[in-house]
Amino acid sequence: MRSLIEEHAKRLKLSWIRENYHAVEAETHEEFLLCLFEREIQQREERKLNLLLSQSCLPDISGKQLEWHGIHMNGNITKEEILQGRFIERKENLILYGGVGVGKTLMAALAGWNCIQKSQKRVRFYTVAQLVNSLLEVNEKGTLGRLFKQIESLDLLILDELGYVPLHKQGAELLFQVINLCYEKRSVIITNLQFGQWNHVFGDPILTEAFIDRLIHYSHLIVFNRDSFRHKDSLMNR
Repeated sequence: MRSLIEEHAKRLKLSWIRENYHAVEAETHEEFLLCLFEREIQQREERKLNLLLSQSCLPDISGKQLEWHGIHMNGNITKEEILQGRFIERKENLILYGGVGVGKTLMAALAGWNCIQKSQKRVRFYTVAQLVNSLLEVNEKGTLGRLFKQIESLDLLILDELGYVPLHKQGAELLFQVINLCYEKRSVIITNLQFGQWNHVFGDPILTEAFIDRLIHYSHLIVFNRDSFRHKDSLMNR
């Protein structure tokens, strides 16, 4: 009997029930079934959550807390809306603007992590250099469409460190295609340096203007007006 139950549970892909049904105690048949179903659902939800977190490639932020002093937002968005991901429901973007080491990446990662934990959103984190290199590689292999489909499946795309490294013409054009792919369909968070450097990054004023036009149309600007935490915490300052 036990082998038949396990075989049927396996065929139905009820992994928790297959492995644990014999240890469940209940006073009625209904309570027994309810317990089985609840535990199976719980395990599936946990597996899905772990998979979403793994696929997101978010940086490790365990133990880190975001300090909000010196962060300025426009009046159309609040701290809670950022952390709870409400901007994603509206297909809005966040531009996190400021110097190096001020917490932009931490805010982006926190927003992404919360979106997965609370709403099971599909999130993907890239540095701009990583994404551009991937775009160039798959374009050369003729599999660019596959990567575009992965991006189209997202709810939130996070692009870190825009403006740190100048892009070659083809890389800049492919990055623009990604932003165009997301326009009005999914949210993007970008962390960047000075806006005045964007033309230097893209190397083409027309492409730069088109990129900025797509990005800022439905965006909130979050300005980090404070000193680098890494600089303050460095050994040289102790």
